[in-house]
Amino acid sequence: MEIQLQRSVVTASLRWLRPIARWLLKSGVTWKEFAELSRGVFVSVAAEEFGLRGRPTNVSRIALLTGMTRREVRRYRESGVVTPSEDVRAEDDLNHASRVLAGWHLDAEFIDEIGKPRPLDAKGEGATFEQLVRRYAGDIPVTALIKELVRSSSIERTNDGRYRALRRFYMPRAMDGQAVERAGAVIADLATTVEHNLTRDAAEPPRFEGRAQNRHVDPRQLPAFRAFMEREGQAFLERCDEWLSAHEAQQVDGAPATTLRLGVGVFAIQERMVGEES
Repeated sequence: MEIQLQRSVVTASLRWLRPIARWLLKSGVTWKEFAELSRGVFVSVAAEEFGLRGRPTNVSRIALLTGMTRREVRRYRESGVVTPSEDVRAEDDLNHASRVLAGWHLDAEFIDEIGKPRPLDAKGEGATFEQLVRRYAGDIPVTALIKELVRSSSIERTNDGRYRALRRFYMPRAMDGQAVERAGAVIADLATTVEHNLTRDAAEPPRFEGRAQNRHVDPRQLPAFRAFMEREGQAFLERCDEWLSAHEAQQVDGAPATTLRLGVGVFAIQERMVGEES
C-alpha cells in the first residue's frame, strides 16, 4: 500500500511539475537553479515543520527526511539559503546564455573604457562574439546561441554586422515582475489547499477545492466559454469580496485583532484533447 501511494505521489508530481518547468524555462531558470532552490526549501520545511514534540528539527532528522547528507544540511543552514525569498543564483548554475551575457558585461576584454559591453564582431580572434561564447558557453554552437539571444531581445545585430548587448540577464520570454510574484502566490495558495486536504487529520475539515471540466467540448466554443468565465467568475469573486469585507475583525480598545487570511481562487482550465486515449 505504501509503495502504491509513493508511486501515486510521484505520478502526481510529474503532472504538476510540467507547467512549472515550462514557466521556469521561459524565464531562463535552469534545472540546476531549480534543484538548488528545491534543496533549500526541503531543508527549510523539514527544519521548521517536522520537529518532534514541539522541538526544532535537528540536523540528523532533517538529513533522514530529505535524503541529503548531514554535511549538505549544515551547509544550507549555515548559509541561510533555506527560504524561497533568498537569492540562490550561483555563477556555475546560470545557463549558457546568461553566462555569456554576464561575461560580456564583466570581462575586461569585452567592455569599453567606461565599463559598458562593447559591440562585437561575429567571428575572428580577440574580442569577438565567437570568442565570448567559447569562453563562457563551452561547446554550445555560436549560431544557435545568437538566434536565441536575438529572438529574446537580449542582443541585436547592428547595421555594420556586429552584435550589441541589450540585456545583462537572459530571459526567453519577457514577463512583468509583479505578475510573476502574483503567479507564485496563486500557485502557493492552490498547492497549500491541496496539501492540507491530502494530509489533514480526520477531525479537521477540508478546504473547498473543486473543478468543473469536460473533455469533449467543441473547440469553436472557446470564445464563448472565455466570455462566460469572465462574466460569471468575476461576479462570483465580487460576491466573495463583499462577504469577506463584511466579516473583517474589529479592533477592541485599539488593540489589533487576531485575524485569518481567507479567500477563494477561480481559474480556467484549457487543454487540447486528441482522441479518447488522451
